[in-house]
Parts: sequence; structure tokens; C-alpha cells
Amino acid sequence: MNFLEELYLEKTMSGSSSGREWLANKGRRKIIASSPVDGEVFAGIHKATPADYEQIMARAENAYPLWRSLPAPKRGEIVRQIGLRLRDFKLPLGTLISYETGKPLQEGLGEVQEVIDICDYCVGQSRMLYGMTTVSERPDHRLFEQYHPLGTVAIITAFNFPVAVWGWNAMIAAICGDVTIWKPSSKACVAAIAVQKIIARVLEQNDLPEGIFSLVIGDRDSVGEKILGDRRIPLVSFTGSVDSGRNVAERVGRRLGKTILELGGNNAIIITEHADLHLAVPAVVFGAVGTAGQRCTTTRRLLVHESLYDQVKDHLCRAYATLKIGNPLLEANHMGPLIDKDAVKTFQKAIKAIVNQGGTLLFGGNVLKGQDYSSGCYVQPTLVAAENHFPIVHKETFAPILYLIRYEGGIENAIALNNAVDQGLSSAIFSTNHRQIETFLSARGSDCGIANVNIGTSGAEIGGAFGGEKDTGGGRESGSDAWKAYMRRQTVTVNYGSGLPLAQGIKFAIPEEGE
Repeated sequence: MNFLEELYLEKTMSGSSSGREWLANKGRRKIIASSPVDGEVFAGIHKATPADYEQIMARAENAYPLWRSLPAPKRGEIVRQIGLRLRDFKLPLGTLISYETGKPLQEGLGEVQEVIDICDYCVGQSRMLYGMTTVSERPDHRLFEQYHPLGTVAIITAFNFPVAVWGWNAMIAAICGDVTIWKPSSKACVAAIAVQKIIARVLEQNDLPEGIFSLVIGDRDSVGEKILGDRRIPLVSFTGSVDSGRNVAERVGRRLGKTILELGGNNAIIITEHADLHLAVPAVVFGAVGTAGQRCTTTRRLLVHESLYDQVKDHLCRAYATLKIGNPLLEANHMGPLIDKDAVKTFQKAIKAIVNQGGTLLFGGNVLKGQDYSSGCYVQPTLVAAENHFPIVHKETFAPILYLIRYEGGIENAIALNNAVDQGLSSAIFSTNHRQIETFLSARGSDCGIANVNIGTSGAEIGGAFGGEKDTGGGRESGSDAWKAYMRRQTVTVNYGSGLPLAQGIKFAIPEEGE
């Protein structure tokens, strides 16, 4: 596998880095990295210990005063160089992501491009960390806001986007003046090591200290829980399941720390009677089977008006029959494997629950077997006729299962179904009717953080704030004004007059000496 050599990866590697330096390996337990593509073991990673974590944390604290003192555009220049460096390694890094997670090669390359794009975005943003100036009610006073760095930011990422989510957080935190500690998922940590090696050269060339971009790969108990309870970390950005997110919120909240939570999605597309099916059907198929259904923005529910239900069902069954499932490194294949055999077991349990609850399998539902699927992680993309009230429909099954749900009446009924789940990440409507579209986008419309019109639920651009409401956690990452979460906000009042007037007209006088 040449891409491993091109990324300077070894068979056995340390899982702890303070930027350019890798901590010693001796005596540490290992993560065995195997690919869901073919089941082959391709790396061993020594886990970080609590002592490693303390060493990494100390270096981050030492680096922070220097990093925050650099003008923001200078920090942006470092981010620009990181983007250029990633361009040089786009193909091998994208290939590694595909091989390690099972996502199609085009999606692996797209993930690297996403980090490159956020680097470019942050170069500009580094010159636009704007505060607000307003009028004071007191004479000869100026009232304004400004933003300062927070300190050390922890980034805990999931397996499905092992690099992009780090980029959304780390690059924005960097231009804001924060230093970062990255704890990736143990299911996809080799890509994190590769990224750390790529950016190390930038840090070295600019003679930057250890601790600005750090990496700790380890267990939840020995590393993860330490991060959550560490008062030296004012912000934890977490991507993962709702249950894990609740634990993060409780642990960090107990010490009054801040969180950015990107948790589950149970995303719906509404196809109204005015939909253009030439747009809708391809968007639905990609949204449901992209990354083998392992995106938080995956399309999981399809709400179809009764007048088009049978037509849409037939279109989808024919489209699913043409999908090619196999090695994701071969561009002819549309879908690769699930991340591991545990994910396959979850898929199988969901299929059983669907049938028990009254759903009808329209396509798929099986685990694929044979020489081409020897890893045991390949499943069929699955289409199910269901009803929105089924308990299984209200759960986020991280697999390519699409629930086809009929709705009757007006757009209000479809919106009610869209909103009738605990999650609130992404949503979409396909319609050519202006009133339906605007209702969907109105205050009485979709309750999700993302609302799309005539495009699917996945594929968010870096320029917009990414995140959702309800059980999705309420966090926002990437573009727009998401940068503000990585800084502390300060309201400033300057008195440039000779008097001391108080707000709200309060009078307070101290008698002069001798009175």
C-alpha cells in the first residue's frame, strides 16, 4: 500500500504528539488498525497514557501565551501553509481515509479538500474577527465588544469524518489564538496520525513551539474522561452519539466549561406533490447511501406526498438495484463497507426491529457474503416502507437504511412529521411551489439547524455554520460566525470625559473632604 509510505506511516506508531515530537512507545497498549475494506491489519498505534496526557497538556499550556500573542493574520499565515501542505498529500491522505473508514475514494478525497477549503476560509477570517461598537447612554463614553482567545480547546472526533471535523475546529481555533488537543476515534486514528505528520513540517519550518496542535489517541477512561474533567480546557468540541454527548455536556458543564456538541441526526427529505423528481431521486439516493449511511446528515426518512408515493417508490427500487457495492477504492462502486462488524450487528438488529414493528422491506436488508466481501462489513443499502411513529424510525441507525413514509394533505402535515423526532440536524424539501418552500423555511417550518431546498440533507458547505438543535446538541462549527464559540467575548466601556455619570440615571455622590 504505497499511500502509507507516502504519508511516512509505519507499522507501529506512537499515538501521542505535541506537534512535532512523538512520545515514546514502550510499555503502552496498542490499538490494532484493520480496514473494513478487506479486513487486513495495517497499523498498530500505542495508546496515550494519563502521564502522556499530562505531558501534552503542559506543552499546550506553555505554547498558548506565544500563540495568542501572534497577530491573528500571522496565525492565518500558518493555517495557509497547512492548507498548501495538505494539497501536496491529498491523494495519499484521501486514499488512507477511504481504506481506513470504508468510504468511497471520492468521499475520502472530498474530505481532504474540505480541510483545505477551511484553511483557505480561515486565512480570510483571520482578518475579520470583528467586535461590535454601539452607542452609550452616558455622555463621553464609548461602548464596544471585543473577542479574545479561550486557551486550550479539546477536539473529540468520530470515525465517519476522521479529518474534516478536526479541520473545522482546529483551523478556526488556531486563527482565534487557541491551541488544540485532538482525540480522534480509535476506529479511525491512523488518518489523524498522518495529518499530524503533515502539519509537523509547517510547525518546524516556522520554528513554532510544541503544543499548538497536539494529538492524544487513547481510551475513554485514561484520556477522554481526563479531558472532560480538566478545568484547564475551557472548551470541548465533541462529535458523536447522543448518549455520549449527554455525558460530555454533564461532565464539562459540572465544571462550567463550554461545549460544542455535534450529535445525532434523523434527517428527512420532504417530496411534495410539486417536486421535480429528476432532482429529488438522485439526491435521495446519495443522501441515503453516501458513506454507507454513516453520516450525521444521512437521509434516513423520506416523506412523500401520497400522489407521488408509488412513483417515487418505483424510482428508488430501480435506482437501488443499479448500485454497485464493493471495494471503495474502485471508483465504479457507489458504496463501501460499514466501519466494523459491530456496525453490521447494529444494522441486522435494526432490520429485525423494522419487520417486527410492521415495516416492509422493499429492497436490501442483507449482509453481503463472498470473496469480494471477506471483511464481513458489507451490507445492502436498504429501502423500507414504514410509518413515522415506529420506534425504530425515531432512532438514528448508523447504516444505509431509508424509511419511505407516505403523508397526506398539505405541507403542514409533512413538516409535522419532519419535526416529530428528537433530533434536529438536517432537513430538505423538494418542491417547485413557492408557498410550500417558504412555509418550510418559516418559523413554523423545519426545526432543524440545516434546511435545504431542492438539494439533499448531506453535503454542507464550509461557509455556513454547521450544526443542529434538540438532541443534535445545539453546537455550530465551520463557517458564518461559528468562530465566536472559540473566543471569549468582552464588553468594554471607556469613559473619556471628566465626569462619572452612572447608567440608568443612578445618582451616587460621595461628600468631598471637609463637608
